[in-house]
Amino acid sequence: MFTGIITDIGEIIELEQRGDLRARIKTSYDPATIDLGASIASDGCCLTVIRLGEDWYDVEISAESVDKTNIDSWVVGKKINLERALKVGDELGGHIVSGHVDGVAEIVAMKDEGDSTRISFSAPADLAKFIAEKGSVTLNGTSLTVNEVDGATFGINVIPHTQQVTTWGEVQVGDKVNLEIDTLARYVARLAEMTAKP
Repeated sequence: MFTGIITDIGEIIELEQRGDLRARIKTSYDPATIDLGASIASDGCCLTVIRLGEDWYDVEISAESVDKTNIDSWVVGKKINLERALKVGDELGGHIVSGHVDGVAEIVAMKDEGDSTRISFSAPADLAKFIAEKGSVTLNGTSLTVNEVDGATFGINVIPHTQQVTTWGEVQVGDKVNLEIDTLARYVARLAEMTAKP
């Protein structure tokens, strides 16, 4: 489990297709504190560490994960948001995040509002029903609050601090981002669906 509070910006330094895709991710995390088999959310995808180096770790990514996320756009040099798994007693600063990406949203508009940036996204139609105004959503691993919803389009506001400590300061219109809907929203929708049946 994760919180959606980004603690490092990693960099893709190697990609290799070996049946599954293998990625080497440069990080400022101390490798001595990372166990083989540990889970690290990488742009919101819960990936398992299979090898460690001086300032990097390797992960293997299944075809299913590549298909359901924006990992197919990863290239050497790309920066990604990183978060290590929660430990008992850690502060829950964002919201409960599983690291299981539900789909990919696209940035359709951006505009500055004061020092912040308002970003609008187009969500997949089957996921849009789970996104609610003032609810939480995870985008590229970052816990964010939804400002408005209009059908399958929704907007968020990114403050300067978030832009500086994540990759949100570098995004552009047309970028595809990993979307994980709020687990609570999923269960509420499922409960409503079940109680509506005769």
